[in-house]
Amino acid sequence: MNPYRVLAVGIVANIGIAAIKIITGILYSSLALISDGIHSISDILGTSIGYIGVRISSKPPDKTHPFGHSRFEPLFAFIIGVILILTAYEIGREALKRISSAEFIQVNEIMLGVVIFSIVSKEALTQYTLRAGKRLNNQILIADAYHHRSDVLSSIAVLAGLLFQKFGFIYGDSLAGIAVAAMIAKAAFEIMEKNIHYLTGMCPAEETLEKIKDAAESVDGVEGIHDLRAHYVGKDLQVDIHIEVSEDKTLKEAHDIGTEVKKRLREIEEVGEAFVHIDISGENDGKI
Repeated sequence: MNPYRVLAVGIVANIGIAAIKIITGILYSSLALISDGIHSISDILGTSIGYIGVRISSKPPDKTHPFGHSRFEPLFAFIIGVILILTAYEIGREALKRISSAEFIQVNEIMLGVVIFSIVSKEALTQYTLRAGKRLNNQILIADAYHHRSDVLSSIAVLAGLLFQKFGFIYGDSLAGIAVAAMIAKAAFEIMEKNIHYLTGMCPAEETLEKIKDAAESVDGVEGIHDLRAHYVGKDLQVDIHIEVSEDKTLKEAHDIGTEVKKRLREIEEVGEAFVHIDISGENDGKI
């Protein structure tokens, strides 16, 4: 599955959905629909940023980035999280403004139909993008999927508000909007927290370290390991490990053991690069 195609589908779909909501909102003087359409425009901005992030993070290593460009992926995912925070703020601000103004509009079936169409189509887009992100282990796609989900939640709030307003409770959409803003903010903070760890070189979970140890110790000729260090470079792990081999091994045999350890470590899904140092075990400890 091509991540660029997934993001392109999201951009095109959001343009269409945003246009439908804003035009309907203008025709029927619905601030809720106009605001929801503007929220969809923020999705277009977020997906466009995600598209750029995928393009940059997939570039091979070069002179300026000898370990690749994988850090750009969580960086752009973090930016999407910031956009979500701003979106939550705008929804909450508009909701409070509606409460203070107590504005009343006539709700019709066309308005309700547009919102229902938006909910169904955006949830389908959420599931499509989320499955692709998990399959490709792509943080930008996963963040973008939750961005689509935020639009689903805001549209549900708009639908509830329009229904309440249709039956005479003019504050329904405003109260629902505040609840949705809180949910969007929560999702945004989770995205930002996860990706800030990738950006700052956080060490992996203990079970991942155990998996690395087991992989290294499973290689014939490895008599022990020490000084294991691992940290995230973007979403990929960089591993630095010392292995011990018997002093009766030849230089070639020790080198082959180290090569096999590196191969086993790089077979672990999260590991992007591994640096293996070979130490001689025995009375006269030393390094090759």
